[in-house]
Amino acid sequence: MSLFEKPKLPGLSKVKNIIAIASGKGGVGKSTVSVNLAVALAQQGHKVGLMDADIYGPSQPAMLGSEGAQPDVSGNAIKPIHKHGVDFVSMGLLVGEDTPVIWRAPMAMKMIQQFINSVTWGELDYLFIDLPPGTGDVQLTLAQQAQLTGAVIVTTPQHVALGVAKKGLRMFEQVKVPIVGIIENMSGFTCKHCGETTAVFSEGGGKKMAETVGVNYLGALPLDPEIMMSGDDGTPVLTKSTDSPAAQALTELATKVKDSIDENLSKILATEPKSLEYLPDSLKITWPNDHKAEYTPYNLRTHCGCAACVDEDTGEKLLDIKSIPLDIKIQQVHKVGRYGLSIAFSDGHNTGIYIYDKLKELCECSECSTDKKEDSFSI
Repeated sequence: MSLFEKPKLPGLSKVKNIIAIASGKGGVGKSTVSVNLAVALAQQGHKVGLMDADIYGPSQPAMLGSEGAQPDVSGNAIKPIHKHGVDFVSMGLLVGEDTPVIWRAPMAMKMIQQFINSVTWGELDYLFIDLPPGTGDVQLTLAQQAQLTGAVIVTTPQHVALGVAKKGLRMFEQVKVPIVGIIENMSGFTCKHCGETTAVFSEGGGKKMAETVGVNYLGALPLDPEIMMSGDDGTPVLTKSTDSPAAQALTELATKVKDSIDENLSKILATEPKSLEYLPDSLKITWPNDHKAEYTPYNLRTHCGCAACVDEDTGEKLLDIKSIPLDIKIQQVHKVGRYGLSIAFSDGHNTGIYIYDKLKELCECSECSTDKKEDSFSI
């Protein structure tokens, strides 16, 4: 069976780039950045969507002036609302304006699953996902199931915000999601009367953080009343004017984000499989360099690196290889994000994630098998 020949389903299958807008803490302006980036790219002629993944505190309906609007729900399919050139969906569209969402985490995760699988986004150039604060279930689910092109980290200049934002960045690195770059929000307030800029929340922290961790610094957004008020009245800055300092800053930022996204996508396409097929007795992958890799279920199973098979602290192998049947079969293969595969075996084991770099090492084709034998002789 080929994972690249499945019928196209609703959801994210026709979205070219999926970008998470994240930070470890709340109050740094993730939603403001998400809305304005989406509108800016839509005005540049791109097809853009916006997913509000904050189930408990959705803000996009208010920021886009769509409070009270309801999406068309037909069966399991949800049609997004279109406003200011952007298609968007939010929990705030599905409940009353003043209705709290009092759900335990499993229910919230089911809603995220619906946003991933059931929203009829159609063809989009960019889908921005406005994440809730933290590094928990929502972030992990999206990283593993939404095939993210990358993540934009939003921070304010204060030391506390930077420290928490760095944790959010490291979380994405651990689940192999590329970092598009860092945006510093509320960078400074410029007086419209005298022109003097005051660093209300300090300044330059986002740029220093980007240099420290080795990722792109995308730029800064000022602490501007125009941006703040646009969120309150549901009219994004760029829909009012494209000439104001705030609008120009947003347009410039959107261009930098787009360029960094394109760079990320090129890197991803250079590492992920061009094609992939599996049968009970074999897995075949064609890599970007056209190398046709082959794998047997037994070798894949014995090299599983999950916590049940390898000690997470010491790296010691816990799996008893003698317990693995020689005729073990592959039952299912699923893509995990854009960095690996999850494989279910006939012995009931299905918790391992095989990252692409590891799979390239495990290739058993005749060419790679010969190279490995020669390496062993040279040792």
